[in-house]
Amino acid sequence: MTAMANFSWKWAAALLTIILALVPFWPGALDSYLFSFLFFVFIYAVMAQGWNLVAGFGGQISLGSHAFFGLGAYTTAILWSGNYLWGSLYETYPRIYYFDPVTMVLSGLVAALAAALIGLPLLSKLRGDYFALGTLGFGEILKVIFVNGGDFTGGAFGLVTPSSTFETLMPHYWTGLGLTAGTALAIGWLMRSRYGLALIAVRDDEMAASANGINTLKVKVAAFAGSAFIAGIAGSLYSYYIFHVGPDSVFNLDWMLLPLMMTVVGGTGTVLGPILGAFIMYAVFDIARIFVPDYHPIISGLTIILAMLFLPKGLVRKILPMSLARN
Repeated sequence: MTAMANFSWKWAAALLTIILALVPFWPGALDSYLFSFLFFVFIYAVMAQGWNLVAGFGGQISLGSHAFFGLGAYTTAILWSGNYLWGSLYETYPRIYYFDPVTMVLSGLVAALAAALIGLPLLSKLRGDYFALGTLGFGEILKVIFVNGGDFTGGAFGLVTPSSTFETLMPHYWTGLGLTAGTALAIGWLMRSRYGLALIAVRDDEMAASANGINTLKVKVAAFAGSAFIAGIAGSLYSYYIFHVGPDSVFNLDWMLLPLMMTVVGGTGTVLGPILGAFIMYAVFDIARIFVPDYHPIISGLTIILAMLFLPKGLVRKILPMSLARN
């Protein structure tokens, strides 16, 4: 029965992905608010998946997602605005698809490398709240570095990327949808692998995992770097959308707080939780911002409090059996 239900929801998820992929062809969709809303949901869902990898599955509460998001955004902006190496791609195919997958992957790798370098000393010495504060401090340090980065980072103003190629949000939308589905599939596969089992073992009982031969530091650093890679890719996508990457926009704490809240509401330690949480919480935040801007923080905060009171394990675990929620 469980196998049949597992098969059914996967087909339902695949069908929903296909429907979302066809949204741009709906008459008037490209000019609608819903189209841009879905695009931002995809970005936040990807960010939430990254945070969920290190915190939900790994048990290491990180408050530095915005740092890696910003690194990814700046890497893309620097490579794009400087026309380094592969910049001719944008001149050759400006009207078809100007996303450069090499630049996006490099943006993720820069973020992952930074996470590995900072993660080794932090994860070897710090636990719990101290590790969380360490990652938060790293994000603020990075922001100051980029503000004082001179011409290379654009200083406090930031960098302006070429916007002449932009004609429609359609490629952004499809890329965001692809990243959302891709990260979910990748993390779902990872959690069923030997590494995923080791990561969950470290989360549940680090001492027991170490006693059974698991290199706990290596497992935790890998999860931290993987989370940063995902955040860096999301930052790269945002850079292609915003065309102006500045310290205040990409190192904003919202890029850490909102994905965290979305994951908690959707369900930490689940694959579907971050996606469902992104849809619900971004809708709540945006509706409150549009219709009652003066009370936006109150309504958003109240929604989170209610979710913690009545859905302490997340919405996904309330809807699906535990065996399905984790897949």
